[in-house]
Amino acid sequence: MLFRSPIRFLKGIGPTRAQWLAKLNILSLEDLLEHFPFRHGHQGPAVPIHILTPNQPATVIARLTDLQRRRGRGKHSLLGMLEDGTDCCLIRWFNPRFLANKLQIGQWPRVHGQVMPTDTFLQFINPRVEWLDGPDTGDDAQRFEPVYPATAELTSRHIARLVKIALEAGLPLVEDWAPADPDAPRPTLSRQAAIQAMHHPDDPNQVEQARQRLAYDELLLLQVALGLRRSHAAHTARAIPIPVGEKVDARIRARLPFVLTAAQNKVIAHLVGDLARTRPMNRLLQGDVGSGKTAVALYAALAAVAAKLQVAIMAPTEILARQHFHKFDDYLKGSRVRRTLLVGGLGDAARTAQLARIADGQFDIVVGTHALIQHDVQIPRLGLVIVDEQHRFGVAQRADIRGKGSWPHYLVMTATPIPRTLAMTVFGDLDVSIIDQAPPGRHPVETRLIRPGGDQALWPIVRQRLALGQQAYIVYPLVEQSEELDAPAAIDESRRLAATELAGFRVGLLHGKMKPDEKHLTMAAFAAGRLDALVATTVIEVGVDVPNATTIVIHHAERFGLAQLHQLRGRVGRGRHQALCLLVPGVDNPESRDRLDLLTRTSDGFLIAEEDLRLRGPGQIAGSRQHGLPELKVADLGADLGLLEAAQRHSRRILAH
Repeated sequence: MLFRSPIRFLKGIGPTRAQWLAKLNILSLEDLLEHFPFRHGHQGPAVPIHILTPNQPATVIARLTDLQRRRGRGKHSLLGMLEDGTDCCLIRWFNPRFLANKLQIGQWPRVHGQVMPTDTFLQFINPRVEWLDGPDTGDDAQRFEPVYPATAELTSRHIARLVKIALEAGLPLVEDWAPADPDAPRPTLSRQAAIQAMHHPDDPNQVEQARQRLAYDELLLLQVALGLRRSHAAHTARAIPIPVGEKVDARIRARLPFVLTAAQNKVIAHLVGDLARTRPMNRLLQGDVGSGKTAVALYAALAAVAAKLQVAIMAPTEILARQHFHKFDDYLKGSRVRRTLLVGGLGDAARTAQLARIADGQFDIVVGTHALIQHDVQIPRLGLVIVDEQHRFGVAQRADIRGKGSWPHYLVMTATPIPRTLAMTVFGDLDVSIIDQAPPGRHPVETRLIRPGGDQALWPIVRQRLALGQQAYIVYPLVEQSEELDAPAAIDESRRLAATELAGFRVGLLHGKMKPDEKHLTMAAFAAGRLDALVATTVIEVGVDVPNATTIVIHHAERFGLAQLHQLRGRVGRGRHQALCLLVPGVDNPESRDRLDLLTRTSDGFLIAEEDLRLRGPGQIAGSRQHGLPELKVADLGADLGLLEAAQRHSRRILAH
């Protein structure tokens, strides 16, 4: 067997079990070796039978002195007697297919399980069993039994037996492949010993030692891959330089109806330096909700237009694409910059005509959704790509939009604060700029936690604000009622609220299952003040900008991640009135309360994102599974920042040599 040999060829597996293992993404010997337990059950040392205690777990080593096969009501069972010289106990298995030919009187099993009382003897039912050569094997130490992720066809115990075979066949093939790092502490375990200890540790501390060793290897490999990607792009890709002189800078700033903050100017300096080179800009722009990323994007876009190049701006939803277009349109009124919006839903004739004009170079700025990456969209002088909320696009989509030009410059924007560990991995091939200063006049959103069932305190606050002419979002986790989930749904609640708590006010409904035109009309009505309250799902999470919306109520807040709640909270507080966010959990427990309480104490998006990463993992927070990264088997991006930083330094030294 080799590491990459198909798993079906491993002794004891075959084609059927190979299909079952494939459900766990185990396709090779290496995959099975690295299918690690998610915990270890503790088996204490063996004790004499005469001191066993009913209803307590225990381990005994004893001789099998009697064995009877029994049938009854369609069930088969095996009943045995164990003796160890101090006393006797029973051992019973139900439906023991895999044991039928293994048990023989005279054997010495090591038995672990719950001790159950009967009228005569104590007994073990369906215990864990190992076969020993005799009573004096010295095999009475405590054990740590691995518990594996399993499937309906393969239980954890079945997998444990297969892993044992894999360790015998594959462990000798394991090598320490990473070159030694003189600046890193020497690992206490070899890679081979670490894999062995992950499955069968000598003590609980050894599991964490092994995990750290393997996590470091995993992160090092990832950092080397990201470094190679950056290096390849730096040496092979060539973009058209976009110089920004004093005249161009002054003309762009004159288009903005406000003075840029120091943080925005700092980021613009990064962009100007990047754009002036022939190496394509590859930059991630992070900025909390309302920090002024759009103005920075407009600056970069106008710099490209001044260089006679075209700009593509891609947003993940039609609502956000339209909003970007209208913002740019407002800033560019009276200018000669030609801009257009390309979204789905256009008729064939209108779309064909618009695509022809884009391909003919008649538009300088093209704003759109994923419609921009359709094969029939040609942007001949594409010099800059701006992607908003990057983590919502998969790797293939991002590659497609870049493929519209010969290595255009690339600016990624996100209002989702990304923890440093994720920025070093998910966005490890991008340079990072952060707008860490809010524009003047922006006030933090006041956030309150309403206890479950506290509607009597909630709705008077909302009605009072609506009566003052302000507007509100009411967010629910579901579009429609679900049998599986006990949570209110937006469609039902919009009808109920319009007839009860919000009677007399104009209530609208917005959710992801609506047709694009319906969503656009509803959002336009809310933005124009023709609706007082908007009942919605998380479709409003990204980019929706209505300055008169001052209140947001989020029902079943415990169902959302902290970073997502922070994004939703960012929909209010964009005008001159003090904004209010009311979090209404559906359950009342200390864990939920403590988690949500963080939002009442801070508006620091990065602090919130770090906590979200610690609690929920990277896949939920920034869509890391869409980024083409290998799924991390061992490393924990919420806890392994130190390992990641060490691996990044090590990878740079490897690549330098």
